[in-house]
Amino acid sequence: MPNNYSITNYPDAAEITKKLDELIKKPVYSINKEKLHDYEENYFNKKCAKSKQLVSEAVAYIPGGVQHNLAFNHPFPIVIDKAEGAYLYDIDGNKYYDFLQAGGPTILGSNPKEVKEKTMELIDHCGPSTGLFHEYEYKLAKKIAENFKSVDMFRMLGSGTEGCMAAIRVARLATKKKNIIKMGGAYHGWSDQLAYGIRIPGTRHMQAHGVPKFVFKNTQEFFPNDLKDLERKLKRNRLRGGTAGVLIEPVGPESGTRPLDKDFNKGVEKLCRKYGALLIFDEVVTAFRIGMSGAQGYFDVSPDLTVFGKAVAGGYPSAGGLGGKKEYMQYLSAGIAGGPKHKKALVGGTMAANPLSCAGGYHTLCEIERTDAARKSGEFADKLVAGLQKLIDKYDLPFVTFNQGSICHLETVGTVHYSIDWKKPWTIPSVLKATSKRKKEMEHMGAAYMAEGIITLAGSRLYTSAAFTDEMLDDILERFERVFANVVAIEE
Repeated sequence: MPNNYSITNYPDAAEITKKLDELIKKPVYSINKEKLHDYEENYFNKKCAKSKQLVSEAVAYIPGGVQHNLAFNHPFPIVIDKAEGAYLYDIDGNKYYDFLQAGGPTILGSNPKEVKEKTMELIDHCGPSTGLFHEYEYKLAKKIAENFKSVDMFRMLGSGTEGCMAAIRVARLATKKKNIIKMGGAYHGWSDQLAYGIRIPGTRHMQAHGVPKFVFKNTQEFFPNDLKDLERKLKRNRLRGGTAGVLIEPVGPESGTRPLDKDFNKGVEKLCRKYGALLIFDEVVTAFRIGMSGAQGYFDVSPDLTVFGKAVAGGYPSAGGLGGKKEYMQYLSAGIAGGPKHKKALVGGTMAANPLSCAGGYHTLCEIERTDAARKSGEFADKLVAGLQKLIDKYDLPFVTFNQGSICHLETVGTVHYSIDWKKPWTIPSVLKATSKRKKEMEHMGAAYMAEGIITLAGSRLYTSAAFTDEMLDDILERFERVFANVVAIEE
């Protein structure tokens, strides 16, 4: 395996799954109530007063007070004023280690100078958008195709959600089949048809509020890491309109929160070939974060279509798109003439592939490649997880930590490790009750980390970047230790 991937040693999925199984059987461990109250009063209310005031005013104009799902936290959202490298700064002047990394795209760290200078040149000369073709559209598409063997062509869109929507339309056009099978628990954006089986395997339509059930007529889910379950669905679909595509996150649902065996993707690829379904990789998180050739390069798999997002614009807006083999990408021909005459998938986006996003993405990818950023961020993640494991052992906590390169997991409650078994419907209420309680405590842990100057994704996931250095590690671990030292079993 080339050493430019962020994954040094792929985690043992079976061992981690066993630990997560044990975690959700144990009492909930979380920050004790007294310490949480101390954080609320002496940190959030006193040191984050400007954030609290601004959010209290924003709720009158913004549903929930914030515009982004990742901006939630207990007891109120923090208002960020500056992002730089490995740090975030709020409007009260507080400084944080940034393990959110905008949800994953900033592999170089936030607002890198080399990219910023190039994008400012473009804005001065051209402006952010023209509505017509710009050379950076070509440069970005070519750069992606040069690094992803399975990507002959790339069509830029506005988000990963749109990339997933385009993928299933192309799959149905190309195969003339109806059904889409996704991995249970995986998140492929918020479009109607894919708001199915998200976060927790087996939830089916339960978290798709506002979406009519009939929309899911041709969408199914299979249990993660279970090739037999996938093949059962593929066999059944042969009598029900066939399977157009199988859509997966290659490191596991929710960015590998429920990890997959290392050879699992090859097994899925083999089944797709057997049943004539397109293999669709959702590399919204893993593209360029795992390495320049993404997770598919690391696992040596050749998907038919690849969904991009986040990093493809380097943290700038309109971060998404679809790439794939030429025979399938022809269904996304754009322009008035539109290329050869055949049916085309309906996709669009006025701001898609704007010069600013394409320039930001192109120069970001060049910098990731030049500086070996994926590998560096992965090496720091290895040290971070090793340090967290020592703290978990020191305080005898049931927490589970592991990483797939620079995607790190710190599972304290195992909220998304539950699953719904429709063969035992009487168990569903207890599962929903348990996940609700554990989600609350996960938020409390996230608040404790933030009060200690560490921003995470929902208190359970941490993305590293090349901006993190070994000199930061001891300080980061000391902050985590101050939280772990105040963790207790929460009474049921």
